Amino acid sequence: MSQRPPAIICIGRNYSEHAKELGHEVAENPIVFFKNPATLCGPTDAIRLPGICDDPMPQVDFEGELAVLIGRDARDVPEEDALDHVGGYAVANDVSARWWQKHGSGGQYCRGKSFDTFCPISPFVPAESVADPQDLELRTWVNGSLMQSASTSTMLFPVATLISELSRGMTLLAGTYLLTGTPAGVGAGRDPKVFLQPGDLVRIEIEGVGRLENPVVSDV
Repeated sequence: MSQRPPAIICIGRNYSEHAKELGHEVAENPIVFFKNPATLCGPTDAIRLPGICDDPMPQVDFEGELAVLIGRDARDVPEEDALDHVGGYAVANDVSARWWQKHGSGGQYCRGKSFDTFCPISPFVPAESVADPQDLELRTWVNGSLMQSASTSTMLFPVATLISELSRGMTLLAGTYLLTGTPAGVGAGRDPKVFLQPGDLVRIEIEGVGRLENPVVSDV
């Protein structure tokens, strides 16, 4: 990626069925964490699995998400004005190393979400080309098998709510990426679990927004 954003802010458990599949309660407030901007890669680039993510077990998961580009600085924005601060929308994959997310970093998500190439993202489409960010169909396939299928209408905290809430007392700088959470169907929520392996192909689509098609390779 030629230009990195000032921040990548992410939301956890923003779909109730995803929270349930991982055995969690639905949160009363948005769960917020950051990804390292160095995670970014393009819509057809390889997701590279570092050796550290094989220890102590295979653990790398996929999370198809709607990404939002903050188009201008936002601070203390009323919810009714929040979408005026959106510059565009994209498809993102919040690739996650589950052991590092849950156990390897003292309960903090950042490390498990921040290995290189762990944020494939499509080009942003202009905000005005998306009539309603809460009326989009998101689908994820791994090796041609449909794993996730949901509407953004089922988000617990819609895009406007997230921007308004996150901007309370904290400036969201223009150029910031906001990843809005993933729906049910991730590998960690399956029995048996489905984690990414070299040779896999992950495809994520949001109609009218974009598409990712990323091969998975070893970085060892």
